Amino acid sequence: MGSTERKYELCGPFLPRRHPSLKTSAEIVGEARRILRAQSTQRPHTPTDAHRQLFARSSVRADHGSRPSSTFSLHATNFDVGDSRPSSGARLSPLEHKTKIQFLGNDDICKSSPKPPADPLETRRPLVRTRARLLRATPLTTLPPLAAHADASQERLHQDPAKKLPAAQAFVSGDHKEAFGAPYFCAPRRSQTESRLSQSSVDAGIGSDEVRAGQRTDLGGSGKNNTSTGADSRWDTIAPLLQQLKAAAAAGDSCEASLEHLCDLCVALYDALEEAAMLGPHRCKRRSSILRTIFQLIDLNSPRLHMHVAELCLALHVGGTNLLNICKLIFQVSRSEANDALFQNNSVLDSLLELLLREDATTCGEALFYGAGTLKFLSGNAAVVHLLMEKNFISTAHNFIRKLCRVDDPHVTIAGHILVQLTATLRNLADHTEARPFFVSHSLMSDLCLVLQRYHQDQDVCTNVSRIYSKLSSYAECCLALAQTPDCYQLFLEHLSKHHQKPDLVVRLLFTLGNLTAKNNEARQQLFRCEASVDALLRLYDDYQLREEEPPPPPSPTASRREAEDVLVKLVRVLANMCIHEDVGAALASNTTCVQLLMETLELRSVEESEELTVNVAAAINNLTFYRKESAMLRRSQLAIAQLMLKLVLSSNMAAMLEATRVYGNLSQSKDVRDFIMQNKVHRFVVTLLDSKNPDVCFSACGVLTNLALDPSNRASLFLEGAATKLTDCLRDLGAGDWQLSAQLCQALWNMSSGGGPEKPVEAQDSESLLEILTSYLDEEEVVKWMEDEDYHRALWELEFRPVAQKLYQSWSMKID
Repeated sequence: MGSTERKYELCGPFLPRRHPSLKTSAEIVGEARRILRAQSTQRPHTPTDAHRQLFARSSVRADHGSRPSSTFSLHATNFDVGDSRPSSGARLSPLEHKTKIQFLGNDDICKSSPKPPADPLETRRPLVRTRARLLRATPLTTLPPLAAHADASQERLHQDPAKKLPAAQAFVSGDHKEAFGAPYFCAPRRSQTESRLSQSSVDAGIGSDEVRAGQRTDLGGSGKNNTSTGADSRWDTIAPLLQQLKAAAAAGDSCEASLEHLCDLCVALYDALEEAAMLGPHRCKRRSSILRTIFQLIDLNSPRLHMHVAELCLALHVGGTNLLNICKLIFQVSRSEANDALFQNNSVLDSLLELLLREDATTCGEALFYGAGTLKFLSGNAAVVHLLMEKNFISTAHNFIRKLCRVDDPHVTIAGHILVQLTATLRNLADHTEARPFFVSHSLMSDLCLVLQRYHQDQDVCTNVSRIYSKLSSYAECCLALAQTPDCYQLFLEHLSKHHQKPDLVVRLLFTLGNLTAKNNEARQQLFRCEASVDALLRLYDDYQLREEEPPPPPSPTASRREAEDVLVKLVRVLANMCIHEDVGAALASNTTCVQLLMETLELRSVEESEELTVNVAAAINNLTFYRKESAMLRRSQLAIAQLMLKLVLSSNMAAMLEATRVYGNLSQSKDVRDFIMQNKVHRFVVTLLDSKNPDVCFSACGVLTNLALDPSNRASLFLEGAATKLTDCLRDLGAGDWQLSAQLCQALWNMSSGGGPEKPVEAQDSESLLEILTSYLDEEEVVKWMEDEDYHRALWELEFRPVAQKLYQSWSMKID
């Protein structure tokens, strides 16, 4: 072979390889940089609400009349002292007529017992305990004389007028004698010891219900028999505390010293009750008197005192109206950030979490609602969040969410209200590093998909869940857990279609899909394979493509345009990431609607007004143009796309210039586009980009110059612009260690040094500098000094850089000889 033939063999144009039969390891490693790129964007911003409220202003419940109120007033009269009844017993209503006393035989006792009226709220409560308590009556032979008993009752009422209660209240609090004159069942005669105990209790202000059972009464409600001595010793500690609390509450003194004293008394009372085993789910006989005293403290305006009251009431397991009012009281305290510290040194948080585990939304929904609202407010405080994590809140929320998802009654709207508060709490916890692993370990990523499926009509719940996903999907372990959730892609698409007019929900679901498809090739394919997935995304794109002739939707034109643009940014990112999968990319590149919508966006928007959107659209077009040969649509539109890229190239935004240059790198494989670039002087701009010394910018510019140098007519223009000198400078300054960039620089120089160029492409000094650089880069011993990861860089150097560098060395040395 002659020297001339060998010369042209060595200096043949360096053509980009497309779809090689076998990829080298360097091609696999560098594929994302050289060809397709996943897009990133900022997470949608959720503004912090300056005021703690149950529902945000944007909530669909804002003007809904059936939602629970967030403003109310509470007083001692709102509480029911009759909560002393056993939790599973049925409350008996008083008879409206005066009861006629009669003695009954043993066989007729059960038949003649008064029956309560039917109450739909009480029908679910079993009557076993109440009935058993009634049937523990003593034989009639032990009853005292009726007249004597009645006289004693009238005399006692006369001596203590304050004890005269309405029939209903007296019966509820246990004073059956005052309500009905004489009971159907009377206790056996009491001993003198029992009488003294009863009298001392009355003198201390304690109702007769607390000593009715005598020695058989268990102060702690545990069901064990206690001696009167043990009962006296424990009650002697509690009774004085109650007396002091009553006196202080009656005085109504709200000075700081008095309130401090009341708080100390509440702490002492809690400790005494705990020591006497009177706390917990077991109801004790003295409970009504304790609650009556505690409830009087509600009227004193002190958040700290209210917290002590709430702690005592929750520890006594109040129920019904009292539980609801206590939850409202705690909710009121939590509405002020200044009170957050009050929740850190007591058992109120534990009791609220226990409520979520113990109670059911269908029977105790409103109380759970205010309890969940309290947790939402407190979850904005980092110190309280740490406490919640220590108390295993994530596990509690996990169990409660599953219970709510099993509620089948569509009319139980309170379950949705509770979920709004609970998911808002989880949204706040998602911001904390210590909480994120628990979302994965407790399967909350998949459980929240169940919430989306079960409450798909509730926009507030769905929006909160989307906010949780948008936060957590930014982290690899959470994103992987969500990606492994069956049917999550189809579920997201359904919600995008169903709630397409709610931009704050749409933008977060799209951001989550963008995170799922950013690094997971299987996720790209799964999303594409969902039923009508591309049609749904493109229909959404068309809905939010604000065209000039379309007026912005009310009420806030500025906000609506901003929201619409944010939706498009996230949606275009999803499309760009999906294109990285070969099959998906080829299908999208052939989709006429997809290409037209992207081009229309560039026509309607400018870089100055919509920077992120235009950059993302250019990135999506860059990924699509990789499949130019498979897409007739792109082949027909390549000149129009090249024209649109001029807007970005001529802007002052470096990100926009970079993406436009990458698009030109793909499109310049076409002779028509290369001619367009030269005619519009774009090559001058591309050569100027080599001065940036930014590896990514230089890499993209080299790709365009490599393709432009394929045409002999273009090489002279490139030399006149100093392209060879600037390529050599980049090789010297940036080449060491970046073998992909070095290989691309060598490809551009190789094509420029082929036949048809000037006799001497550069000055002799620059030629010697280039040969010196290549000699150094081809020296294996010298290269080892630049290798940080030896295996990675050696693969790139051997397979990517050395083949073209060796040929370039031979070509250039022959050119300047």
